[in-house]
Amino acid sequence: MLLVLGCLGLLAVANGLRPFRWTPLVVPSFFAAWLTVELAPQLLVLTVVVTAVLTVAVGVSWIGLLVTALVLAGLGVMVGESGRAAAAADTALAAWPEPAERTPEQHGLLRRYFRPMSFRHPDVERTVDVAYGDLPRHKLDVYRHKDHPTGAPTLVQVHGGAWIIGDKREQGRPLMNHLAARGWVCFAPNYRLSPKATWPDHLVDVKRAIAWVRENGAAYGADPGFLVLTGGSAGGHLTALCALTPNDPMWQPGFEDADTSVTACIPYYGVYDLNGETGTTAATVREKRLLARMVMKTRERDVYRLASPLSHVNADAPPFFVVHGRNDTLVPVEEARLFVQRLRETSAQPVLYLELPGTEHAFDVFPSIRSDHVVSAVGRFCELVRARITSP
Repeated sequence: MLLVLGCLGLLAVANGLRPFRWTPLVVPSFFAAWLTVELAPQLLVLTVVVTAVLTVAVGVSWIGLLVTALVLAGLGVMVGESGRAAAAADTALAAWPEPAERTPEQHGLLRRYFRPMSFRHPDVERTVDVAYGDLPRHKLDVYRHKDHPTGAPTLVQVHGGAWIIGDKREQGRPLMNHLAARGWVCFAPNYRLSPKATWPDHLVDVKRAIAWVRENGAAYGADPGFLVLTGGSAGGHLTALCALTPNDPMWQPGFEDADTSVTACIPYYGVYDLNGETGTTAATVREKRLLARMVMKTRERDVYRLASPLSHVNADAPPFFVVHGRNDTLVPVEEARLFVQRLRETSAQPVLYLELPGTEHAFDVFPSIRSDHVVSAVGRFCELVRARITSP
């Protein structure tokens, strides 16, 4: 039994360290790697406990113990890589013109290691399902300090899910709790999803949510004049595209005059290349199996070009902090690297890039060692942008 469990664990660890990228196995490989890597501390403890119990109950299996030792070593490497996210974040933030002090999120060991799915913060309250439009998906949640500050800096968090699944309750909560506990007001909107929705419905809805926050955010204590936009995966794509196309009437039907500009943009593991510029297998498969069939519902090249953030990089882009995992199975890191390169060549504002070693897609969904460090870094970036805007 110990040998069987050890072999399964070794397979999971090997996939976590070097995710399998064979196309038919990409999605299961991602899910297995994501959970193994981000839950490595918990899995390490569980492996030790199970090994001890089986050894006492069944007897010593020296081959099983050897395999288990390899599993523990691999999990230890993952824990170490998670910790190195702090140094990577410091390096990324060093590109900002002004210095940034580290103010890490403080969690007890109980939450960090044994309650990783805990999403509550004692100082933060959440108001759910506030309507920002007329359609069923036009709802958003508001996160703010329980003391209800006014004139607070504002964050809008856009969920991911390949434009076809996902919900405002499922992503970005560690970051929103972190900022709301420090006096920010955070808004998390839903938007229409494919296949029922067709591009650019998703983008139009996010822009509509931004316009609503600018017009109504003050009622929740927000300062809509200072609005940072963030999101992951498909949400990262929508976030980047919104930031690069403010007030474009093509994407704002019926609210052409609304202000949809943002102060700064923080896309996590976003999709930046919908036009095949990076030439990766993942981008080709994404277009053929997902976008053409369910999201864009066309193969017209202009549609993909206009939907690609790479096509909209311009000198007026706001400050960007791009975050991506080096081991991302679903969105290759090459997309982020090219996007950052073009931004740095073109934009007049700072462009920061955090590439996280040993990191999969969706690493920030729940609190972990790595996500704690990244949340802290993003919080520091937000405060740096705020300091620059408000300084005399």
